[in-house]
Amino acid sequence: METVFFLVALAAFFAAALTVPAGFGLSTMLTPVVLLILDPHEAVAVVAIVHGAHNAAKYFNLKEHVDLDAIKRYGIWLVIGAIIGAILQNMVPQDPLLLVIGIFLIILPILTISERWTGYKIPEANDRVGGFGSGFMGGLSGHQGALRAMFLSRRLTNKMSFAATASVLALCVDLTRIPIYLYYRPDEIWEHLQLTGLLVLAALIGVRVGKKWLLKWKSKTIRNWIMFGIIASGIYYLFEALN
Repeated sequence: METVFFLVALAAFFAAALTVPAGFGLSTMLTPVVLLILDPHEAVAVVAIVHGAHNAAKYFNLKEHVDLDAIKRYGIWLVIGAIIGAILQNMVPQDPLLLVIGIFLIILPILTISERWTGYKIPEANDRVGGFGSGFMGGLSGHQGALRAMFLSRRLTNKMSFAATASVLALCVDLTRIPIYLYYRPDEIWEHLQLTGLLVLAALIGVRVGKKWLLKWKSKTIRNWIMFGIIASGIYYLFEALN
């Protein structure tokens, strides 16, 4: 079991480091690993706590680059979506919802690529949709960043501002959904407190490494990773729903 814990902690470190420059992806990469040793509902809750600590650390490292206008534009819709998603996560089967979300996440990159030929861009008014959808998926399964990045990367082209603002928005979702998870499953979550603490420590160390990568990597590389991450998230949702 010690070896398994070490491997999961190592996964948390690399996932945390990679997601600083990408702006999202910690849950996408870490949840499947935690699912190897925990049940789905417990895994989502544990990763949520790690996710919250990770985003708090990112904020303190990048707070001077936060775009307050973007926080105001997305914040309330993120919280509303997170509340609904977190409640559903504990009350209804996830498969039908995951199937729809997975299809949606695969279609979104196709629409983005089509911009090169059509010139169409997602209107500012639809930021409400992006905020609500991101919060909802965050509450439901923790995979909130892909949709948020789809909208946020259009508004914030500076990579430092994008990473910093994304961390605050993600933290809003985490602070909303974690109390709901604790309300529904307190005993199961406290039972895995040792594992959670280990993953939090690994993620915090990963943030320090990831900040160095953020300063070195090009914006184009980060955007390409974002699109790949969105598609990977969609495939993951479909796989979970169909299996």
